[in-house]
Amino acid sequence: MPLQRQLAGRIRTAIRDGQLAPGARLPSSRALAVSLGVSRTVVVGAYEELGAEGYLEGRRGSGTYVAAELAGLTPLEDPAPPGPSSPYPAADLRAKAAIEFTVGRTDTRVLSLRLWKRMWRSVARRLPSHDDSPPEGDPHLRTAIAAYLRQARGLRCGPDDVVVTPGAMQALRLLARAVVRPGDPAAVEEPGYPVARQILRAEGASLVPVPADDDGLRVDLLPTRPPPVLVYVTPSHHYPLGGRLPVPRRMRLLQWAASHGVLIVEDDYDSELRYGGPPIPAAAGLDGAGCVAYVGTFSDVLTPVLRLGYVVAAPTLRRRILELKQQTEDHTPWPVQRAVATLIAEGDFSRHIARVRRHYAARRAALREALSGLEPMATLRGLDAGLHAFLELHPALDAEAIARQAATRGVIVHTIAPCYLARPDRQGLLLGYGGISEEDIRRGAAVIASLVREAVERVD
Repeated sequence: MPLQRQLAGRIRTAIRDGQLAPGARLPSSRALAVSLGVSRTVVVGAYEELGAEGYLEGRRGSGTYVAAELAGLTPLEDPAPPGPSSPYPAADLRAKAAIEFTVGRTDTRVLSLRLWKRMWRSVARRLPSHDDSPPEGDPHLRTAIAAYLRQARGLRCGPDDVVVTPGAMQALRLLARAVVRPGDPAAVEEPGYPVARQILRAEGASLVPVPADDDGLRVDLLPTRPPPVLVYVTPSHHYPLGGRLPVPRRMRLLQWAASHGVLIVEDDYDSELRYGGPPIPAAAGLDGAGCVAYVGTFSDVLTPVLRLGYVVAAPTLRRRILELKQQTEDHTPWPVQRAVATLIAEGDFSRHIARVRRHYAARRAALREALSGLEPMATLRGLDAGLHAFLELHPALDAEAIARQAATRGVIVHTIAPCYLARPDRQGLLLGYGGISEEDIRRGAAVIASLVREAVERVD
């Protein structure tokens, strides 16, 4: 285990066990580094990790202390292992699992504590006024988002085109309410993102699955009689296969939507996390007819706890979204919006993204290395971007069986089957690597690779 994690773990345990009481002062990072014979960077990293978790707090000019807010809190005891008669075997396996390749998880430790504090200090410099939370979002944040999207994603947009939402899926829900009437067809990628499908169905849409290949949505298979009212796509990093929609196919999609009067909902959920080269311009950046609603989020590159997303839409659709948003009063708090606005405007966001890419690229490399040499029975796809990969298995192998066997060995992994509406035309495992360490990635992937080789031997 890396020294930083060892040190953070020891301090965390000492706090939980009461050896370090709330309000207790810790040694300076320099003094502790000398005492332990480690680099000061190790101690600073451990302190920042524990500060982000809420165990420690820094006091300007005074030092680092155990958080006073922990006083009076009773530590949670480790749960007793479930008995053999437990009716929930899946839950039992999850509780015992040491490694979990869950898609959508991120590592908040990549967020610098120094940067995090600076964000909130910018908010604390002034008191909010009664008009600091308009339904479309804080004007400073909308200005910052528009400038970022023009520079990074090629969108032709201004602050008035942006609506801030409490996350990307809330943006999708508002778009669905704006255009979908009960029973209206809505096209979705097959396979595709299950949560997006649930939202569309909950808003009354009749889902129409459109096959996706290694490059994304098959535009040539979109229905026309009748055409759907909207098409939900993930063109920059298809969920879950990982491909990116080539520009010619994007152009055909835009032409098709314009000719049939269809709204394209572009979910650009992890466009910043591209490792194999610069991001392809968003489909919305190629749109000259106003038929694309662009949805983005700060969850992957900052933290999901902010619950901060946005949608860029044409004027008529934007006005309808605002009407619906005012009815729900589901707004992101002003302090969150202003903090992120400052982060973007002062250039810290771009520098943070570069750090995030390096952080997750190392985990991606660890996953690729650990699962190499399995072709042609297992092929790792979707590594150009994002925080998950798809290990596609040969039809002769059983993905569900491999997932069950992995769980018995302490590795939780999910198959691609829930991403299909109809019968799956391919099988494999979804491997989220954003929320686990490089060491655990290698250990867990080694278990998966071993199970795949065992399955291949049985087939042979």
